Amino acid sequence: MKRFNINKISWDELDELRRPTPETTDFDRVVQAAVSRRGFLTGLVAFGSGAAVMGAGAVRASGELKQGAARFAFTPIAAQTDFTVHVPEGYEWKVLASWGDPLFSDAPAFDPANGTTPEGQARAFGENTDGMELFDIDGHEVIAVNHEYANLDINLPQNDEGAPLSVTDVRKIQDAQGVAVFEVKEGENGWEVVIDSPFNRRITHNTPMRIAGPAAGHALLRTEADPSGTESLGTFNNCGAGRTPWGTYLTCEENFNGYFGSTDEAFERPEGFARYGIELESGYDYEKFDPRFDISKNPNEPHRAGYVVEIDPSDPASTPVKRTALGRFKHENAEVTLAADGRVVVYLGDDERGEFLYRYVSDDVYVEGGDTSGLLDAGQLYVAKFHEDGTGEWLALTPEATGMDRAMIHIHTRQAGSAVGATTMDRPEWVAVNPTRVEAYCALTNNKNRAVKANAGGDETPAAGPNPRAENNYGQIVRWRPENEDHAADRFDWDLYVMAGNPEVHADAYAGSANVTAGNMFNSPDGMKFDSRGMLWIQTDGDDSNEGEFAGMGNNQMLVGDPASGEIARFMTGPKGSEVTGATFSTDRRTLFVGIQHPENFPDPEALPRSSIVAIRRADGAEIG
Repeated sequence: MKRFNINKISWDELDELRRPTPETTDFDRVVQAAVSRRGFLTGLVAFGSGAAVMGAGAVRASGELKQGAARFAFTPIAAQTDFTVHVPEGYEWKVLASWGDPLFSDAPAFDPANGTTPEGQARAFGENTDGMELFDIDGHEVIAVNHEYANLDINLPQNDEGAPLSVTDVRKIQDAQGVAVFEVKEGENGWEVVIDSPFNRRITHNTPMRIAGPAAGHALLRTEADPSGTESLGTFNNCGAGRTPWGTYLTCEENFNGYFGSTDEAFERPEGFARYGIELESGYDYEKFDPRFDISKNPNEPHRAGYVVEIDPSDPASTPVKRTALGRFKHENAEVTLAADGRVVVYLGDDERGEFLYRYVSDDVYVEGGDTSGLLDAGQLYVAKFHEDGTGEWLALTPEATGMDRAMIHIHTRQAGSAVGATTMDRPEWVAVNPTRVEAYCALTNNKNRAVKANAGGDETPAAGPNPRAENNYGQIVRWRPENEDHAADRFDWDLYVMAGNPEVHADAYAGSANVTAGNMFNSPDGMKFDSRGMLWIQTDGDDSNEGEFAGMGNNQMLVGDPASGEIARFMTGPKGSEVTGATFSTDRRTLFVGIQHPENFPDPEALPRSSIVAIRRADGAEIG
C-alpha cells in the first residue's frame, strides 16, 4: 500500500484523495445563479443584533454599519507574513508552554534538535495545541488543552519523513497526542506552568476510557479486549473543546479515521466505513505495530472513536468518559448552554465538507450541586435544517424519523442526518453561544466542493441558504436565534454574521460581506469564543500564502467581532505556517491564552518548530479586549 504523508497534506486534502472531485458536476445552474453578483445576499446577511428577523433589505453598505469603535479596547493591527506573533500596541505576549516542555520534574528537558524522548513524552506538553479551557479549582488555575495530531517529520526527526519504524516510535507519537491538564500560576516572570502540580495529567491514545450513553455495549463497539463494549483506550485527534456548568472539560474527537489501517490489502471494509473515511491505509502506520488499529484484526475499533469525551480536571485519578449520546462524527467543539427550563443544550459541528450541524438536549435539568452524571447520556440528538427564508428547524434523530435504532443513530450519526434531510454545511467548526443574548454562531470554515459534488453520503450540496457560494474557499459565520429565546426550541431564525472574502481581488460575492474590508479581511474562520462582554473572538485556519485570491490576508490571525454593530477588527497574527486556535481567559480576565499550532520555525528559529500556547496581556494590567 502507498502510504500518504500526513505531514504534507491536511486531513481535508486526504478526504479529497480518497474521494476525488468529478470532472463534471450536477449543479451548474445553481452555481450560475449564486455567484452572478455580490448583492445576491440581500436578505441573508444582517449586521448587528437589531437584524434578528430576516427580510428584504437586511444587507447594509459598509458605511451604514453601526459605529461601535468604543467596544474595541485596542488599535487593530495590519496583516503580517513573518514567523512570530503580533499583538496591538499596549499589549504583550509570552510563550507559556511548548511541545516537549516537562509537566513533571522526572521528564527530561526538551532537546532542540531531537525533540522529546519516547519515555518523556507522556510526562510532557503534547503536540499541536487546539481547543482549551481554564478552570478555577479552589483558587488554582488549571488549563486543559487538546493535542490534536502529530507532525511525524518533526516528532520523529531521526526517521525518514517521520514514518514510525518500531513500536517505540508509535508509542511516542501516541503519547504526543490527546489532552494535557496542568496548573498555571502568574509570578514575577509572568505566567508559568506549575511543575509537579497535583492537577497535572497527560491523557493519550492509551489512557483508559469509559463508554457511556446509547451506543455503550452495542455489538459494534465490542472487541476481543473489551467484550463489554464499554471500556476503551485513548482519545484521538482532539480538536475543539467545551466546558460544562459543573466544571468538566469536553474534548472532541475529529479526524479519527486517519488512525486506522489494514495490514491485509484484501480486507473488505464493513458497512459505514466509507461514510467516515476509514480506509486500508492510515496516516501514522499504527496498524503495522499496534494491532488495535488494524481493522482487518479489530474491525470494531473505529466504532469506538469519534465521540465527545468528558474529563474532570479537578481529579487526575478520574476516568474520562466517551459520551455517545452526543453523536459520532468528526467533532469540532462542544458548546454547552442551558435551555430556558434548565436542560442542558450542546451544539456540535461535524467538520467535513458537506456534513451537518447538530444539537443535543438533555432529558433532565441541570441543578447546581446536583447529580450531573447522566446529563450527557440521556437526551435527544437533533440535526439542523436551514430554510431559504431565514428560518430553520432542529430535526430529531429518532428511530421513527431515521429508520435506525437508538444505538445505531449514535454510531452512524451521519447516516441518520442524511435520512432526515439535514442541510449540508461548509465544514461546520466551532460553535459559540453569546452570553449577553440568546443566540449562537457557527464558523463555516470553507468548502471548495460546494455546488461541485455531493458529500460522502451522496447528499447534494447546492449553493444556497447559509452556504450561498459555490466553490467556497473563504468561509462564513452563520448565526441563529432560537424561537422564544429558548435554546431548546425546535425552530429558529438565522442570518450570516459575516462572509469572509477579499474585496481587493473580487467585486462579486467572493469579496465578502460589507463588514469585510481591505483592513480586516481574512479567510477560513475556525475557532470562536465569546468574552464576558459579548464580543466574539474569531480565529482562522486557512490559506496564508498571501497570493492570488488570498493576497493581502497574510498569516492566520485572531479577530474580534462586535455582534451589536457588525464590525470586525484584527487583534493578533500568528507565525507563518501556523493555525491560530484555542483561546481561554485567566480567571481575572487580564490574560488571554491562545494556541499556535504547527508553526514553521517558532518559537525558536534555531530549533525544531514547536506548537505552543502564548499568554497575551495588556501592559497596563487591565482586562483584555
